[in-house]
Amino acid sequence: MLPEDIWRLIFLTDGIKSGRIDVSDSLRGYVLGMIFEKPSTRTRVSFEVAMYELGGHAIYLPTQTLQMSRGESIKDTAKVLSRYVDILMARVYSHSSLEEFAKYADIPVINGLSDLAHPVQALSDYYTIYEHFGKLKGIKVAYVGDGNNVANSLLMGASKLGIEFNIATPEGYEPSKIYLDYAKKFSLESGAKIKLYRDPHEAVKGVDVIYTDTFVSMGQEAEAEERRRVFLPRYQVNMKLIESAGNEDVVFMHCLPAHRGEEVTDEVIDSKYSIVYDQAENRLHMQKAILLWMVD
Repeated sequence: MLPEDIWRLIFLTDGIKSGRIDVSDSLRGYVLGMIFEKPSTRTRVSFEVAMYELGGHAIYLPTQTLQMSRGESIKDTAKVLSRYVDILMARVYSHSSLEEFAKYADIPVINGLSDLAHPVQALSDYYTIYEHFGKLKGIKVAYVGDGNNVANSLLMGASKLGIEFNIATPEGYEPSKIYLDYAKKFSLESGAKIKLYRDPHEAVKGVDVIYTDTFVSMGQEAEAEERRRVFLPRYQVNMKLIESAGNEDVVFMHCLPAHRGEEVTDEVIDSKYSIVYDQAENRLHMQKAILLWMVD
């Protein structure tokens, strides 16, 4: 996705949310097929409501109810669903599954989350930052915790939008090397600054946004005990870390669901610094923009 595409989605999202742009019935007659390998609250509900409010219809397709659960190939599933629906959204464990859907589907495919990336979340988050501060230029973001799919997508967005992006992770838990290499390349054009840290207190100095996500993602349950040992307590976002930013206007972000008492304390997530529920709401508005972009 080009930087101008990201900005187009941000401005469209802002127009949709404010009511300046009327998109009701824009997708009348369209059907979204939603393939879910993983449980979901925000992704499922926000996409369903988005399609409903755009005049279309969404079909929830958990893979355990599809013939995929009995061995039907992704290729055949994608080909058949392409005859029934207009857009596919897939929330999968393996990014390779998503790539296979995109390869064989004859319709647009949206990444609703994979083990490698969560682009709809990152797009919504950069809109939320834009909405809160009125700009993205000059904004500094610190991501603290596991270099997971959300971190990868936030990193990619920052590198294209020219944002200063600090990442604090334990050794061995950095974002994907592929994404880091791409981010360095895009930063040369955008002017973004990408820095890796071990010390979260150093990473958050002077930033406008402190972002974290769960230390144990879905599918990593077997690693849970070891991950908590590695991340806690050093990488927990607590009030001491918020204060280390040295910025009274700093905001806290989390894509949710949060494991309160692990990656973030109740005190922070329920504080005046937290904009996590704005983030959650904005998934709805951004995904309307994405759906419209898909059929444009």
